[in-house]
Amino acid sequence: MEKRLKVIISNCPQNHACPSVKICPVGALTQEGFHAPVVDENICIKCGKCSNFCPKKALVLE
Repeated sequence: MEKRLKVIISNCPQNHACPSVKICPVGALTQEGFHAPVVDENICIKCGKCSNFCPKKALVLE
């Protein structure tokens, strides 16, 4: 079973620029305004850097 990066919107404060967007080594996370980030599944390499970095645990690799 392949892992998948999930965005838990209820954990995301959505009041600032998401710091995890800059951490992604392949640019798979994007953010419009202060909305929760969006994952491009076609680009994501499931490395877990963003989920480990997210202080609110809004990004989960499962």
